[in-house]
Amino acid sequence: MIDARLLDILVCPLCKGPLLFRRADAELLCKADRLAFPVRDDIPVMIEDEARKLDPLEEV
Repeated sequence: MIDARLLDILVCPLCKGPLLFRRADAELLCKADRLAFPVRDDIPVMIEDEARKLDPLEEV
């Protein structure tokens, strides 16, 4: 579980925009860049190469 205070300060490393936490998939989503950054062992992996590109039809 990610600390709520950490979620308040995390931003997308590419566009510096806000991120949404998708708890069920353990991902931080950037709507602007359509990327999903994984959360592993409660640690956000904020590396572009590790991010999953969101499908154009995937709801954010």
